[in-house]
Amino acid sequence: MSLTLRTISREQHLAYIQSQPAASHCQVPAWADVKTEWRSENLGWFDATGELVGVGLVLYRQLPKIKRYLAYLPEGPVINWYAPNLDDWLQPMLAHLKQQGAFSVKMGPPVVIRRWDSAAIKSGIQNPDVKRLKDVEASHIEPRAFEVADRLRRMGWQQGEDGGAGFGDVQPRYVFQVPLANRSLDDVLKGFNQLWRRNIKKAEKAGVEVVQGGYEDLAEWQRLYEITAVRDRFRPRPLSYFQRMWTVLNSEDPNRMRLYFARHNGVNLSAATMLVVGGHVWYSYGASDNIGREVRPSNAMQWRMLRDAYAMGATVYDLRGISDSLDETDHLFGLIQFKVGTGGEAVEYVGEWDFPLNKLLHKALDMYMSRR
Repeated sequence: MSLTLRTISREQHLAYIQSQPAASHCQVPAWADVKTEWRSENLGWFDATGELVGVGLVLYRQLPKIKRYLAYLPEGPVINWYAPNLDDWLQPMLAHLKQQGAFSVKMGPPVVIRRWDSAAIKSGIQNPDVKRLKDVEASHIEPRAFEVADRLRRMGWQQGEDGGAGFGDVQPRYVFQVPLANRSLDDVLKGFNQLWRRNIKKAEKAGVEVVQGGYEDLAEWQRLYEITAVRDRFRPRPLSYFQRMWTVLNSEDPNRMRLYFARHNGVNLSAATMLVVGGHVWYSYGASDNIGREVRPSNAMQWRMLRDAYAMGATVYDLRGISDSLDETDHLFGLIQFKVGTGGEAVEYVGEWDFPLNKLLHKALDMYMSRR
């Protein structure tokens, strides 16, 4: 199969994404407008008949002082990863990016390698000898994903030293998802653990209401988000980032980004942003106050978001990144513990891969990043 690759318009890119059952929110054309510190390009793969058969959003980051770039395709490109001729897809991309001045290419194939259901994760947590998710037998293994990884290695693609221990990649390698396809809402709720179901009831009894917000409510979102940043010790993004995100994503598709608040007696206690691309729905950012936790606003809000995702016809509700640590003393353990209560599954992707087009500059960037 002969494939050609060229720059395409945003309209062509978006039309292709809309023709797919789902794609990552990091691969929609408007994501380039969220990431204003990067230059961007929309790539299209065409088959012999001239039909568009794959797309990729490339973000270019310039190296300080020289006109050479890191080319990054977050959670992309959107191509047929299981094609037997993967070289025919990736070689033209590398040649094109090199022409554009890229010294290194980073991509995140949206290819799932393993899944662990909540019962498997719970048994791992209870076993004192198990410290990591990969020490637990997976509930489902995708053999084709191992073939993809082998092929990439043979082509000269490399993976980071951390070998995928969670947050070594820019985008999370491990995520937590609640599958919704071919399930009733009742079945989804039954999958929640007792604590989650009890907390949802508790919130209901206390009169917690969950409402959707708009652009004008982003300042209130920011208030809760900054409280969370102080408590969890991370550096918050500025309000302008979320305002830009809202404006550009929703001008591309009016249902791309949503904002939710859980409130009690008129006071907002927790908030979350949701992203939608086709049948894939993400809980993307979450925030909560230090007060009112006893009325369980976060559980109420997640249940409402999940129900809304279901009503939209989503096939998966994605709670995004987790670490692969099952060690209760690890500061990231609480993340997986909270999410596993939804009865979903931990999902491992093949992770992010680098192709050094200029080995010297690639090495220099590596050293610079590890110092940061």
